[in-house]
Amino acid sequence: MIGFFIALISGALMSVQGVFNTQVTKTSGIWVANAFVQFTALLVCLGAWLLTDRSSFGALVKVEPKYMLLGGAIGAFITYTVIKSMEMLGPAKAVMLIVIAQLIVAYVIELFGWFGTDKQPLEWRKVIGMGIAIAGVVLFKWK
Repeated sequence: MIGFFIALISGALMSVQGVFNTQVTKTSGIWVANAFVQFTALLVCLGAWLLTDRSSFGALVKVEPKYMLLGGAIGAFITYTVIKSMEMLGPAKAVMLIVIAQLIVAYVIELFGWFGTDKQPLEWRKVIGMGIAIAGVVLFKWK
């Protein structure tokens, strides 16, 4: 149950962050805003690391496969695409499309067992659920 609430908090924080970042770009530019976001995230992570576990950064060299270390670089492009989509579509439409894209890609990753995940069987109820979510976006956007 705690995972459910953490996921809700994550979604809410992502929406608020996207709006904040979009506003910052109006003054500073998208890559300056993105760099600031990533830098402040680094500072928060380093502070949390100092206060909590202090595990070794040397453990990162043991990560296999090495492409798994690209999460931070991907994060920079996530920040960029969230800012641009919110700027062009508005927060509600952008977040709906972002969430649906996340859902579809996450389900495909599970179906094929990519990136070290456990392969899952195709379940039609999940496919239908995604279809309903997509229909919801169409309905939301429809004028």
